[in-house]
Amino acid sequence: MHESGKYFSVRGIEVRTNYGAKAAWSQPIIVQPEIGLLGIIAQRRDGVLHFLMQAKMEPGNVNKLQLSPTVQATRSNYTQVHKGTLPPYLELFTQPAGSTVVVDQLQSEQGARFFRKRNRNVILRLPDDAAIPVLGNFAWLTLGQIRQLLRQDNVVNMNSRSVLASVQPGLAEERARPVEALRPVRESASWGPFEDDLLSGLLPGDAYASTEEVISWYTALKAESDLEVTYRPLDQLEEWHVGSHTVSHAEGKYFDVIAVRAEVDQREVRSWTQPMIQQREPGIVGLLIRKIGGRYHLLVQAKMEVGNFDVLEMAPTVQCLTGSYQKPEYEVPFLDLFLSGRGVVRFDTMLSEEGGRFFQEVNRYMVLEVRDEFPVEVPPRFMWMTFRQAKDFIKFNNYFNVEARSLLSCVSPL
Repeated sequence: MHESGKYFSVRGIEVRTNYGAKAAWSQPIIVQPEIGLLGIIAQRRDGVLHFLMQAKMEPGNVNKLQLSPTVQATRSNYTQVHKGTLPPYLELFTQPAGSTVVVDQLQSEQGARFFRKRNRNVILRLPDDAAIPVLGNFAWLTLGQIRQLLRQDNVVNMNSRSVLASVQPGLAEERARPVEALRPVRESASWGPFEDDLLSGLLPGDAYASTEEVISWYTALKAESDLEVTYRPLDQLEEWHVGSHTVSHAEGKYFDVIAVRAEVDQREVRSWTQPMIQQREPGIVGLLIRKIGGRYHLLVQAKMEVGNFDVLEMAPTVQCLTGSYQKPEYEVPFLDLFLSGRGVVRFDTMLSEEGGRFFQEVNRYMVLEVRDEFPVEVPPRFMWMTFRQAKDFIKFNNYFNVEARSLLSCVSPL
């Protein structure tokens, strides 16, 4: 842990659960009890809504710079535990006079790597006539531009994807006319009939299961699920080895805990050391979509991860942790569809996970459309819901995990 006792620590845990194929295991995990700030400033410029995005360096970025929120900081950062400078534009969130709150939520991070970690996801809309300086590593981008950049490998970082997933149909006073509000996005080169169909799915209409039925399905699974987590010293974890430079799994699976020295310009502190998680190999994060009753539905799973606040969160159809799909310990439902590429590929991009804690961790994010021959009946831990229902659930804490939010930001027409 950091000498100040702030930031985060890496601890060992033992896990027992009655949910899923594996009843017990041990692992290192990141413990970061403080809530960070992920904030994006929005403003209408020349009649079109823009977002102020930052080209940010993180020690774990595979390509050094990625597109991040306007402010991306832990509480230790913005309370200056490091004795460095304050993040630019922080005052717009700490003293938001005259701004309109578009999004303000506590959302989870990777439940397999963080223990009960959450960040405050915020979008504030400035008055149209407000003037703020734009620093050299910041730029105003439209939703259409960000949407196209999401299709490029490792450009838009995980924190931006998490915040932008919360954008609802029709921002602020435009909520009553979402189609007109999206006109500039619809005219972009990446818009087509598929996006028009998705947009119609964001409007009120029939769903395979009512929202009340989805909540009941989710609640029943949580009521039947147990999760017990006990802290253990790292050098007492079964199947894990503490070496001179790393903490690693005895079979070379999953991930390692490593140490790095970072020297980064354009940061509040220019040089520091820290532990990081280094994955062994890329994973797959995949979402199946299908038209049911003429409307696109997405197939989510209720997934237990050790760091979840409330045992389960809604996750993509397939979310294979590092190493699990090449050396499986158990069968992963629907994984074969993504590995074989059956269906219509609607999104397929390599995207990075959070570069402040994970060292060059990249996963393959996919959205695969299946047709009528794919059965509507699915295993009990899976559920079909419309994009509108997904957007409604994202308004609240601890429903959709960060991988699911990432995919929604990639495929949603918003």
